[in-house]
Amino acid sequence: MEKVIGVRFRTAGKIYYFSPGKLNIPRGKHVIVETARGVEYGSVVVGTKEVDDKKVVQPLKPVLRIATAEDDAKEAANRVKEKEAFRICQEKIKKHGLEMKLIQAEYTFDNNKVLFYFTADGRIDFRELVKDLASVFRTRIELRQIGVRDETKILGGIGICGRELCCHTHLSEFVPVSIKMAKEQNLSLNPTKISGVCGRLMCCLKHEQETYEELNSRLPGNGDYVTTADGFKGEVQSVNVLRQKVKVVVTLDGDEKEIREYPVEELKFRPRKKKEKGGVSDKELKKLEALEKQERKSKLDDD
Repeated sequence: MEKVIGVRFRTAGKIYYFSPGKLNIPRGKHVIVETARGVEYGSVVVGTKEVDDKKVVQPLKPVLRIATAEDDAKEAANRVKEKEAFRICQEKIKKHGLEMKLIQAEYTFDNNKVLFYFTADGRIDFRELVKDLASVFRTRIELRQIGVRDETKILGGIGICGRELCCHTHLSEFVPVSIKMAKEQNLSLNPTKISGVCGRLMCCLKHEQETYEELNSRLPGNGDYVTTADGFKGEVQSVNVLRQKVKVVVTLDGDEKEIREYPVEELKFRPRKKKEKGGVSDKELKKLEALEKQERKSKLDDD
C-alpha cells in the first residue's frame, strides 16, 4: 500500500497522486509539486490515504511543500498575467491570419512555460506564431489543439437542466455515451434535445444509465401482451419506469375496452426483448449517426 494525496490543477480536472512524505496534508490545502510540466501549484482534493500499489503510477513524486502565502500571491499574479498573455496571443493570431480560436492561456507556476489552448477545424501551421510569441514572453511556448468537449470543459456554461455543466464542475474525465442510452431512458431522439452545449451527446446520459437498465429489465415493452392479477389479458399501452407501473388495455365483458394501471409485480409476461425506438425521421437518423461518429472520434482523441 502507498500513502498518497490527490491533487487537482484545474477546475474538475484529473486527480493526480503524490506522496505527502511526513507531511499531514488535509483536503482543501494548496501544495507545490513537481510534474512533467515543471513545478506546479495544485489543490488537495483527496486527503492523505493509503491506496493499492497498482493504482499508483511509479515513480510517485513527492510534495515539495504546502503552499505559503507567497505561493498563493504568485499563483494569483499568474492568473492576472494569463489574461494579458491571452490578449497578446489573440493579436498575434490575427496578425498571422490563422484560422484558429484561442480558448485559454496558462502559465506554469514557475513561469517556465506558457501554454495556449485553441480549437481549429483542421491542422494549423503555427510555427511562425510560436516564434513570435517566444520573442514577446521570453520563455517556452506550447500551443495545444483541443476538441470541442475540452473547450466546453474549460469555458464552462449552463446546461438545459439549468445547472452548471457536469464537465466543468465535477466530471474529471469524459465518459463514453451513446444513442443507446437515450433509447433506454425513453428520451426524445431529437439530436438537439440530447446534445450538450459542446454539440456532442450529453455526458449526463451516463449518470442514470445503470438505474434505467435495471428498472427496464423488470418491465414489459409497449405493445407486449400481459396477464393481470385479476384475470384479464391485455396489451401494454405505456410504462412508467420510475414508478414501475404499467398501463394496460384490457377487454371487459361485452368486448368493452378499458385502460387500467397495474404495478408491474401484479402482471405476468415474457421477459422484455430489446427493441429499437421507432418514429425517427431519416433526417434525424442521419444527425444521430453523425453524433455517434463524433463520439467515437472524441473517444479516440481522448485516448
